[in-house]
Amino acid sequence: MSEPVPPSAPREVRLRDLRPGEGPVEFVARVVTCERREVSRKSDGSRRPLLSGLLTDGTATVRFTWWDPPLEGVERGSVIRAVGPEVGEYRGRTEVTFSWKSRVGPASPVELPSVDPAEIPELTVHDLRPPAEGFRVSVRIARISERSVTVGSERRVVYDGLVADGTGAIGLSAWTDFRLRTGETVEITGGYLRAFRGVPQLVLDERATVRRVERPDLPEVESVLEAPPVPMARLEEGEGGAAVAVEGLVVGLLPPSGLVYRCPQCRRNVQGGVCRVHGPVEGVADLRARIVLDDGTGAVTVNAGRVDTERLWGVTLEMARGRLRDQPDPSLLESELGDVLLGRRLRVRGSASRDDFGVTIQPDSIELVDVDLDATAEQLAARAAGGRL
Repeated sequence: MSEPVPPSAPREVRLRDLRPGEGPVEFVARVVTCERREVSRKSDGSRRPLLSGLLTDGTATVRFTWWDPPLEGVERGSVIRAVGPEVGEYRGRTEVTFSWKSRVGPASPVELPSVDPAEIPELTVHDLRPPAEGFRVSVRIARISERSVTVGSERRVVYDGLVADGTGAIGLSAWTDFRLRTGETVEITGGYLRAFRGVPQLVLDERATVRRVERPDLPEVESVLEAPPVPMARLEEGEGGAAVAVEGLVVGLLPPSGLVYRCPQCRRNVQGGVCRVHGPVEGVADLRARIVLDDGTGAVTVNAGRVDTERLWGVTLEMARGRLRDQPDPSLLESELGDVLLGRRLRVRGSASRDDFGVTIQPDSIELVDVDLDATAEQLAARAAGGRL
């Protein structure tokens, strides 16, 4: 009788070399994102904990699922060593699963494999679409600013911005201070992609590296931030973008506009004192305008916030609340805002996303454009004479 064949020892690999269904592997990676939740067992209905999120080692980013994780949890940014995980595939992307068969424990950051940037393929901004991974990209910093956010019980600073090359622009979110400055050109390695409001965004964490490079061929800041307006039909046919400009006439206003109330926790719109996520809440008063803009080739919806709405309307939040006390009908305020905006010409710059309902722009700036009626009439007359109307 033949002796049983002992199982082969796990092979240490980098994340980019993982293949679904292959033999036992071992790797070291950093936890990029991590979310804990519970699911119901089909057998008896009991609750079973799991962690899910993203891992990276600088060569690739993969999703993971961890069944029955340690009670003490796993912190974002921690480094782990995994031995014998299951390697599978979901929607064309590699995934790993940690179960009772796997051995997962903490590791030192020095155990992460070093990555030579020359090993990493260079992509353009146009190529940066999920699930692109294990890439480097050379860009100019067109805009950068910082904001404070709450992650769990911790306050952290996030650096938001916009970067671009000759093929396009993409939003940037850095969770580490790389001392980025507007106008400089850099080579970024080890970032990953996520979608924010349907638009791809480049995310940098502690594992990413940023190297200053001389790239005079990259577009200047002004050409990125002040690009000429594009036809709205092009946005309707494409996937939007992080830095687009459009110009057109206001042809309508979508509800809810005017005086609205937002959830104090998530800022979603509150209807009847109820947030669809947090339930009954005391809404916080705010102004907004969901403007429908048309340029003759197509139409977009512009979600103007309080500052832009006050400037375009000429009515402040306190003035709107005072009017509501005198005449408690919010629809009258929305109707008044619509009357003020209707027919005005606007130039809007911001990020555009497209879904089943059309194109929506989250504006960085909204400008009023003066319309020369005499010149417009002459242009229309010339087009009519040429048979182009």
